[in-house]
Amino acid sequence: MIKKDSVWTGSYWDEFASLPAIIPQGPIAMLGLGAGTAAHSILKYYPSFHIIGWELDELLINVARAYFDLSKVEEKNEHGGYLSVCTGDALSPDATVEGGFAGIIVDLFADGKILPQLLEEETWVGLAKKLMPNGRIMVNCSGRDNDQYYREHKIAPPKSNRSWTENSAIKALSRALPGEVCWKLVEEPECENFFALTGPLPDLDAWSKAVPAKLSPKVKLWQHVE
Repeated sequence: MIKKDSVWTGSYWDEFASLPAIIPQGPIAMLGLGAGTAAHSILKYYPSFHIIGWELDELLINVARAYFDLSKVEEKNEHGGYLSVCTGDALSPDATVEGGFAGIIVDLFADGKILPQLLEEETWVGLAKKLMPNGRIMVNCSGRDNDQYYREHKIAPPKSNRSWTENSAIKALSRALPGEVCWKLVEEPECENFFALTGPLPDLDAWSKAVPAKLSPKVKLWQHVE
């Protein structure tokens, strides 16, 4: 969650604020809005974007409005940017806009596990069709495939090769969009998350100069899926 004096969390949510720098101007879909943490950081640094967030848990939205200032970003700011909230299935065919999205952020979990639909190629093909030309998808793909098992059983995991091949969501995405996927590993004190990005590998130097200083060194860690 966001801290009172900053939009940064020190967690993987911060990564999503790097997306607006490499997409066209246009609406951003946030599939798995949660309490709106990523929406706050994006609208802080890229205030002209319209974010459309989907969240299945209406109670969570109400809590976020009451305690995490979600309602503030639902109001149009002086630059024209704001958040629209939709309660419902983020993967529904109806979760789209005319002309397509400039960016789609995917952060969809249930019971601590990535949604099984995100392990299916058809899901990614369908999401890619919802993009406008030169639009991109950025995804929190969770950790290694067996990390949940090791945590639940309190077993030390085997040594990782720290490759995208250890994550089934990225493998499904790369099969759906061959040659059009990048990846990185986001390290936190308690866990590691793989992230994926569609489209060609951006110019990392230019990207690092275009994002907030907090994110500048982090964007240089992206690699193309080989």
